[in-house]
Amino acid sequence: MWKYFYIKPNEIGILYHRSDFKKILQPGTYIYFGRHWQVKTYDLNQPEAKIENLELLLRNHGAELQEYLLVVRTGFNQAALVRCGQIWLSVLPNQLRVFWRGFIEVQAHFFNLETSLELPAEFVQQVRGIALSGIKKFPISEYELGLLYVQNNFVRSLSTGEYAFWSIDRDVSVRTISRLVPNPDFPLEEILIERHPDFVATYCETVQLQSQQVAIARYQGKVIAILPPTSRKLFWQDVEVEVIDISTDAKLPTSLIGELVSGSREVVALSHNYLHLCEVPPQHIGLLYINQEFQTQLPSGKHAWWVFGRSWQTEVFDLRQQTLEVSGQDILTKDKVPLRLNLTAGYRLLDPLKARNSLSDILNYLYKELQFALRGAVGERSLDALLEDKGTIDRSIFEYIRQKTADYGIEVDSVGVKDIILPGEIKTILSKVVEAEKAAQANVVRRREETAATRSMLNTAKVMEDNPVALRLKELEVLERIAEKIEKIQVNGSLDSILTELIRINRN
Repeated sequence: MWKYFYIKPNEIGILYHRSDFKKILQPGTYIYFGRHWQVKTYDLNQPEAKIENLELLLRNHGAELQEYLLVVRTGFNQAALVRCGQIWLSVLPNQLRVFWRGFIEVQAHFFNLETSLELPAEFVQQVRGIALSGIKKFPISEYELGLLYVQNNFVRSLSTGEYAFWSIDRDVSVRTISRLVPNPDFPLEEILIERHPDFVATYCETVQLQSQQVAIARYQGKVIAILPPTSRKLFWQDVEVEVIDISTDAKLPTSLIGELVSGSREVVALSHNYLHLCEVPPQHIGLLYINQEFQTQLPSGKHAWWVFGRSWQTEVFDLRQQTLEVSGQDILTKDKVPLRLNLTAGYRLLDPLKARNSLSDILNYLYKELQFALRGAVGERSLDALLEDKGTIDRSIFEYIRQKTADYGIEVDSVGVKDIILPGEIKTILSKVVEAEKAAQANVVRRREETAATRSMLNTAKVMEDNPVALRLKELEVLERIAEKIEKIQVNGSLDSILTELIRINRN
């Protein structure tokens, strides 16, 4: 029995007899007698040879197979890159892979992973854009610096370029840091400072502060960071660092206040948590307490202190004339009449330190004392006395409050009751009293006028009785008044009888 086998031009075959390897068959036609012959063909367009029982074949027929196969066998700490034409393949440790020779150019490159995990630069360029098993690639741009970590341990820095590393059974990572940011967050910063001084000396400026030191970092003249005491921080080498000793004086000079307190919004936000600020307006004064002990008075202006290691407290007091309103005070007079009063007091602080140290709440104390003085002044007087002389209340309250506040550095300049509000029924009663008083006064005046008029008429009658000429003049006066009010007078008889005869007056 003859068996025919045809191997295509792009194929290669392996001849078996009773499952035993016999030879490699190149493209062509082959004839064998017997039914136990068998040929397995492989497409040479697929350069990797997927041969069954490969280990056994290589052990028994290695020399013969080496002519047709490129054998890639990696050890425990070994990996390989295989180039098959334009295709790249990676071979991981402890692997056996074979590739057909001749049809496609095949090359293998071995790498000792115990020596270095980094892929040489010439291979990085060739495998660019190709995903390979077990290899990680990291591009570093021109404005970045890369930090290579293996198993979270820093290995070295990476400058601008492309890098590739074997990451088989190892965690390989690259953390990039922008060179455009002057104060980046360096990963594992403390470890870099402690264990990698060469890297720090090459790229960084190290700041190490004592317990009584503060640092201000500037880049191109702009504040980029403020470091509290005992800080340790890395910056790029272009950063300027100013270290300030706050052991004796924690107050900021005027120039630094302008930069940190009145500067840009970003700088103010940086310094917000590190400064105690106090702004004293004109006509005001400030009191400074450190660790709850008074230190000094603060003039008008902006003041700032570093907060570290101390407890700061500042209070600002207005030295100008101020007004305090005591409103809606319901008080009974001596004769049990309920009143509601509103009081206004003018005062100013002569000695804010004495007032602050003596009184826990200056305004509340002044308000309460004015209340007490008002209640005492009103409660000792009747309603009539209050209404008759309201200034008495003002004087009484003024004398009382000046004595009470003199020992606390407070000067009360004026006190006055603005309003005295009576209940509705009391208002009605008072209105009636006033109305009755005014009516009585009007009656007196009217009676006085009537008496005077009667007396005048009596005197006139006596004069006319003894003097006919005067009587005649009076008649003419009366006639004149009548003539002013009428158009025509008709007299019967002579003028001599004008007052004794009948006079007829016609009005048209």
